[in-house]
Amino acid sequence: MNVLFVCTGNTCRSPMAAAIFNNKWKGKGQAKSVGIFAAEGESAAYHSIQILKEQGIDLQHQSAQITEEHVDWAELILTMTASHKAMVLSQYPKAADKTFTIKEYVDKQATNIDVLDPYGGDLQVYRSTYTELSDLINRLFD
Repeated sequence: MNVLFVCTGNTCRSPMAAAIFNNKWKGKGQAKSVGIFAAEGESAAYHSIQILKEQGIDLQHQSAQITEEHVDWAELILTMTASHKAMVLSQYPKAADKTFTIKEYVDKQATNIDVLDPYGGDLQVYRSTYTELSDLINRLFD
């Protein structure tokens, strides 16, 4: 399964999510990440790289803005927030049947469906985001 993770700048949450997915679900699919407002070619946030390294996951990443090619490639589009989902659907309405927030996808009863943005936070904030994303990604194939 081709999974596209979407956040704002494609430097924190979505690159972490794609790296976690690709590490945990080898053979079950491939993940890529993009941003709604990404500056092309930026490295992942330093803390994202550090947290993943602590978990034995190497992250080689350059940010990318979402394109129609990404949407067409993806079988499943998982956004970090409801507003990301709304922006994806406003630009790519044809993706409505495959676009969800990651929280609503793994937990249909979830009321808080946003993964908080660690941008600008300390290492502990990023560690918390990693833990949340790792738990959600573990549940993707339940």
